[in-house]
Amino acid sequence: QVQLVESGGGLVQAGGSLRLSCAASGRTFSNIAMAWFRQAPGKEREFVATIRWTDTSTYYADSLKDRFTISRDNAKNTVYLQMNSLKPEDTAVYYCAAGRYYSSTSRLYDSWGQGTQVTVSS
Repeated sequence: QVQLVESGGGLVQAGGSLRLSCAASGRTFSNIAMAWFRQAPGKEREFVATIRWTDTSTYYADSLKDRFTISRDNAKNTVYLQMNSLKPEDTAVYYCAAGRYYSSTSRLYDSWGQGTQVTVSS
C-alpha cells in the first residue's frame, strides 16, 4: 500500500500560479506512474497529468498541457504539479494518485491522496 499526501492548494487570483506537491510513502517501489486528477463541484473526476517513475515520461490532458507541468523528485518520493495562468474553471479538488500503469484512466490507479482544494477567483 502506498500513502499519498497532497499539499500546496489554496486561493489564488486568476492569472496566478500554484505548485502542488504529493509525497509518497510505503510500497513506492511498486508504482510505475503517479498522476494528478481533479474534481470540480458537480462534475466527474478529470485527468490532469501523469508521469512515469522510471523514465519521467509525461502525458497531459490536452486542454491543460500549455499551463500545467508535472515533475518528480525521486529522492523525496514526491511529485509536483506546477499550475500557471490559472483560471476560475481550474477550481477543483486536486487528487494525487499512484499505480502500476501509466495511464489517464483513474480506475487504473490503486492509491489516492485525500485531495487539496484549489480555488481560483476572478
